[in-house]
Amino acid sequence: MVKDRKLEMYGGVFGGIVPLIILIAVLIWLSVGERGGTAPFWAAGWLAIALTLFFAKDKSHYCKAIMKGIGNENGIIIVLAWLFAGVFGKLIVAGGLVEGLLWLGLETGAKGAMFTLLAFVVASLFSSGTGTGTGTVISLIPVLYPAGVYLGADPVMLAVAILSGAALGDNLAPVSDTTIVSAYTQGAQMRDVVKSRFPLVAVSGLLAAVVFFIFGGAKSGTAQLNMEVETDILGLTMLISILIVILAALAKRHIIEALIYGNISAMVIGLLIGNLKWQQIFSLPLERGGSTGLIQDGISGVTGAIIFALLVLAITQVVIESGVMDSVLKWSLNNMIKSVRQAEFSIVFVTFLVSVPIAANAPALLLIGPSFVKSIGERFKLSGERTANLMSCAVNSLFYMIPWHIIVIVWYGVLTTAAQDWNLPLPSIGTAFIHPYGWAIIAVLFFSIITGWNRTFSSSEDKKSDSTVGMTV
Repeated sequence: MVKDRKLEMYGGVFGGIVPLIILIAVLIWLSVGERGGTAPFWAAGWLAIALTLFFAKDKSHYCKAIMKGIGNENGIIIVLAWLFAGVFGKLIVAGGLVEGLLWLGLETGAKGAMFTLLAFVVASLFSSGTGTGTGTVISLIPVLYPAGVYLGADPVMLAVAILSGAALGDNLAPVSDTTIVSAYTQGAQMRDVVKSRFPLVAVSGLLAAVVFFIFGGAKSGTAQLNMEVETDILGLTMLISILIVILAALAKRHIIEALIYGNISAMVIGLLIGNLKWQQIFSLPLERGGSTGLIQDGISGVTGAIIFALLVLAITQVVIESGVMDSVLKWSLNNMIKSVRQAEFSIVFVTFLVSVPIAANAPALLLIGPSFVKSIGERFKLSGERTANLMSCAVNSLFYMIPWHIIVIVWYGVLTTAAQDWNLPLPSIGTAFIHPYGWAIIAVLFFSIITGWNRTFSSSEDKKSDSTVGMTV
């Protein structure tokens, strides 16, 4: 059978890494030029697949490897999960979640540092529900930033509080693309990933909250701003749909099943409270080529990510079948990685290394998850949820700090518009580097690796220490 044979490449191991070299080179070029994004990244994947064909000795085997990668079961789960997660995000926003969270933030009378802390909580809730950090900053900054500054919040800390909340939600949400990719590239169940990740995220969130509570207030007061803000307490009922998704996942329901429950409940709740009309969800468009509603818009919003994911899965399969990953792992295990701690640190640092040049976090995980990270985890019998958490927590730290990354570009663009519209101070884009949740999750990860806290193994019995594979740390 072809699948049992090694994919022979001209140039040996070098030929096997050609698709990665092409892919990463184009991704870096687009990212540094601030033109990164899932749709622009399509060309990088296409070029990598097309040009590497000429390095394959058996062209038919090469094509079958590509198809095998695209047809990978975990890859299909990722695609389906994104489809339903995309629609879910559109539904709960249209159902009034933003207005509900703004009611929570503005009607409580919080001022100064308390408002900064509240903005962090609101952004965390919104991002946890929608699974999108980008959507969070786009939706919340235009209102929370000007309101907060005029209620005595420190402009810099308020801006990074919203960014931190977006990162926390993206890190934890079952509907987040990074959660979906990290779980299913490691063969882990979503319920196990969410349950085991919660302590890591919760501790990091508490550390960030302390920072916002202490430093979130402005040194001097500012006059009150007369803002007309739409708030709606009924919008908070959309949180029920988020809770349904989480509970379904924790109740050992398949992630697709959980997301369908979330989609249907969001529709029903939105219709009942009057924030949604059926025509918004699905209807015959007035003009040819127009949208049929929120279902189409939600799917359209994740199409770019899905296509790029399929291209990356195809490239990853070529790298695996050509023996590149076997060579890399063999060298790493013989020369560098001798213990569980070293294995976990290697996963975190490789994730850092890949996520720095690439402007999108889910594609970075797709590159290393199925090959390097999964293989290291299996070698040291780490559970799938543990390796998934190491990857996802690591990628959601630096991704929200580096100026050429998509989320930071969008965050600063919306922040700039809000500052100009209301004649407010505009922090530097470099302040993204100080957002507390990013540094808190890194610190918590390192603590977890060093002490073994929250570490789980794939075997029925946890290891007592690193001694079974070596004591070198």
